[in-house]
This record gives sequence, C-alpha cells and structure tokens, in this order.
Amino acid sequence: MSARGGLQTRAPQTRQSSGLRETNMKRLHVHVSVEDLQHSIGFYSALFASEPTVTKRDYAKWMLDDPRVNFAISTRSRQRGLAHLGIQVEDKQELGEIYGRLRAAGGAIVEQGEKRCCYAQSEKSWIEDPAGIAWEAFLTKGDVTDYGDGTGEREARVAHAKAPELSEPVAAESCGCAPKAAACC
Repeated sequence: MSARGGLQTRAPQTRQSSGLRETNMKRLHVHVSVEDLQHSIGFYSALFASEPTVTKRDYAKWMLDDPRVNFAISTRSRQRGLAHLGIQVEDKQELGEIYGRLRAAGGAIVEQGEKRCCYAQSEKSWIEDPAGIAWEAFLTKGDVTDYGDGTGEREARVAHAKAPELSEPVAAESCGCAPKAAACC
C-alpha cells in the first residue's frame, strides 16, 4: 500500500521451489458478472482505492499493479458471480509460453486466435480447469469500440464437455457455439 492507501507496483520475482522454476505471471485476469454495474463500480473502486481504467455501459475494468491483476466486471451474463479467470501477457513470446502451459495442463483447448472481446482486440485461447472454471490466455493488441461476441468461455465449456480427455487444441468454429454466452476478458 502506498501512503495514500492505493495499490502500487511490485517488481517481478523469480524463485526456486520443489525443483520447478517459478516466475510470476504477467497479469492475472478475473472477470465477475454483476447485476448492478454502478453499485459494483462503487464497491470495487473503494476496495481497490482506484477508479476503473475502462468504463462502458455494460462493463468496467481495473488494471491494477499490486496485486498485478486485470479485474473486470460486466452485466452481460445471466448468472452472477465468477465468470472466468485468465492470464494476460504482454507479447507474442509470452503468449506462446502460456499456450505451452495450457497444453501441459491437459484438457480441451479452444484456440480462438484474433478476437474482439471486452472492448479490445486480442489473441486468445481457452481451457477449463478440473473445477469447471474457464481460463483464458490472451494478448491484448488494442482497444475497439464494441464489446465483441464474448463466446470463448462457453466454447471452452462445450469443448470440455465433449472431450474432457482431449489435450489437443479445438478450433473455436468447430464447437458450433454461435449464441452469445458469458463475457470474456
């Protein structure tokens, strides 16, 4: 915490434990589906001691440095609560590294490639963890004026349900998931 009570930046750390080299991920992503956006913006702004970096009529996002998290909320899903988690990277090389981690984790991977989602242009893939939580790995390339289709999370769940033992990537188009689902990043 800073003297003003706000969140601050920490330097990335690398440590050795259990024979595995651990490096802090670039930025954890958390997306929560809310009913009342304005009320939720007030709550999270007080909690983070910071106003959102992006605010739209159905969406808000905080890019925090301590903890290093991309925290987003939206009203786009019927079900309230945790929508999905993710790992946001800063360049193509890191994205390749995270994609390798997705493959090592096992499960059906939905590769979406270039996608407009959450008022951003991104390259992304999705996987569902053993607890049923959808995770996305993504590289944001720029802002866009529309929300996008937000189908990635649902496609990951459909791919998981169709082939839970599959560890090879599944093309997003092969899922047949045209309807819009819970929001992504």
